[in-house]
Amino acid sequence: MDRPTSDAGTADLDLGSDIARALRDTLPSVAEHTVAAVVVEVPAYADAFSGEMGMNISGAVEKALLGFLKLATRPGHSDPGTPLGPALDTAYALGRGEARSGRSVDALLAAYRVGARVAWRELSATAATAGIPVTTMASFADLVFAYIDELSAASVAGHTDELATSGRVRERYLERLGQHLLAGAPADVLMASAARADWPAPSTLTAILLPVAHDRGLTALLPAGTLRPREELPGAPGGPVSGPVSGSVDSAETVLLLVPDLAEPDRRRLLGTLAGRRAVVGPPRAWMQVRSSYLRTVRALQVLPASTNDANAVDTEEHLVDLVLRADPDALADLRAQALAPLAGLRPATAERLAGTLRSWLLHQGRRDEVAADLVVHAQTVRYRMGQLRELYGDRLQDPATVLALTIALGADPSP
Repeated sequence: MDRPTSDAGTADLDLGSDIARALRDTLPSVAEHTVAAVVVEVPAYADAFSGEMGMNISGAVEKALLGFLKLATRPGHSDPGTPLGPALDTAYALGRGEARSGRSVDALLAAYRVGARVAWRELSATAATAGIPVTTMASFADLVFAYIDELSAASVAGHTDELATSGRVRERYLERLGQHLLAGAPADVLMASAARADWPAPSTLTAILLPVAHDRGLTALLPAGTLRPREELPGAPGGPVSGPVSGSVDSAETVLLLVPDLAEPDRRRLLGTLAGRRAVVGPPRAWMQVRSSYLRTVRALQVLPASTNDANAVDTEEHLVDLVLRADPDALADLRAQALAPLAGLRPATAERLAGTLRSWLLHQGRRDEVAADLVVHAQTVRYRMGQLRELYGDRLQDPATVLALTIALGADPSP
């Protein structure tokens, strides 16, 4: 920070040694009265002057007054632009300390206004008693308030710099925490990372993936403590979103959110808020296991069919069957070929009709009328097709292992 320098016009201010001595003698009293007035008039400081913080602030007031006295009693030929290093440095440090304590710059400026009023009242009374010329009093007043303005500017700069610095530092810590979570780091690493980031650990975290273009305006709708890992996302070859939900999503333009404590009904509300944003929402997991929630969203983007409606958020909890069935496409293809081997010698159209009938028969547990309604055919047609299937499969349609294999093989897609 380029700390402000004192530019008050002191060249025409000649207080004289007697007035300067009188002002110096009254400084302890002025400091005490200034602190007392701030405590009474600025609510944010009502309890701030106890302990080490109180000593720091009281010391800053005394240094400020000493700095003013140094400025006010300089010889008239001194360069008015000479920096008042110690006083301004102290004011700057005070501003940073206030930011670390969580107090706003408004409280700090209010304290300076109160301090300026009290200091001027007491210093001007002392100067008048010591015989300051009336013509000098106006210059003396200008100097007091110009000096307070400079101290205010230094403290505001310190406050702003501290907020910016601490914000950047905490953001880096939160980034690191997010990366540790996605990497599945050990519990002790995660606990230490959360502590460094001053991040209160929730019970659960839920991963949400969405295109960066659809992230706008979402921050205010998310719970405090939501993490946004921004570096390359792990967990899938070629990036986190190598497959479509409905159309392709560029992994370089994908936002990952780790949302704390998203249980019902908050989850339902957020899913409604995410409508139209092409978001994929993973399951809630204990916060240290959120990597599994993230990987679930990645898998959903890779394997859910292109017919998934991208106007709504995709809740992976509602697509568990598809996710399980499509977890290993090669294995599913092999299982289908094995389970439907009795149909292999038929014409493709016939095999497709019989496979669809068998799927509906399995899902409706053999209730013919429900199968007919599902396929939009006559119940006699269902009886005829099932007769063909029993001829092809024989007693295997009564075998639980065969029924399980057929159910899984036909579960993802009614076509063979």
